[in-house]
Amino acid sequence: MRTHPRQRHTPPPPLYDQHMSETAGVREVKSAARTVELLELLAARGDRPARLQELADELGVPRSSMYALLQTLITRGWVRTDTTGSLYGIGIRTLLTGTSYLDSDPRVRLVRPYLDEASQALGETVHLARLDGTNVAYLATRESHEYLRTISRVGRRLPAHVGALGKALLAERSDTALPEGPYWALTPNTHTTRDSLTADLAEVRRRGYSIDREEGVLGIAGFGFALRYDTPAQDAISCSVPVARLTPEHEEEIVAVMEETRTRIESATTGGTVNWR
Repeated sequence: MRTHPRQRHTPPPPLYDQHMSETAGVREVKSAARTVELLELLAARGDRPARLQELADELGVPRSSMYALLQTLITRGWVRTDTTGSLYGIGIRTLLTGTSYLDSDPRVRLVRPYLDEASQALGETVHLARLDGTNVAYLATRESHEYLRTISRVGRRLPAHVGALGKALLAERSDTALPEGPYWALTPNTHTTRDSLTADLAEVRRRGYSIDREEGVLGIAGFGFALRYDTPAQDAISCSVPVARLTPEHEEEIVAVMEETRTRIESATTGGTVNWR
């Protein structure tokens, strides 16, 4: 199995090529696109602030144009700078906007109480995530009091081929979009080839749920269940558990509780809400 060296805070490359936006024939507004690209770049850097020249070089824009854009975004709270004015990072307005996304999404509001019940019943950490291009984004998490892990925080993104949530959603789709690889590896157990991943996805479809055996985090197993209130499914729930306490009996319990939770969530989904795309 081939693995790739991983540098801290460096976002992994996409699993497969995909156009992330569609303009439906409308010409892209370059200034808006550049603003979004800058915010995404700063967000991807995590706790590594960037210098002006770094940002200008990365996005291929003149230094003067980048400086003007940064000052505009600083004024509005989307970007922050240090006391010297030479380092730049993501601003607080991004957090407030992200919180608004969660508060306004009817599916997230619907699922949260069921996550509470499942976590209490199992004593384990449960998640809700949504497919975001070639990644999955965590929308809600209920942490186990016995085991806390920051990798599952709300807003975190992971490659879709890594872990139970992403595999549950990839299994709802055709394998034809998957390339030959190699794919990015987070642990020695991550699927790094197309053949390995497609074989696993076939098992997910047969079984009805996905299993992650330390593929995203060493020492952690996961069980993922696609929520089929959309076609194909956009959201999934999962349960994460340390392998040290994953007995066959506990695994059966997890699957039973999570399958029941999925059924209850899908049954509770009603029409009359905005069908976001």
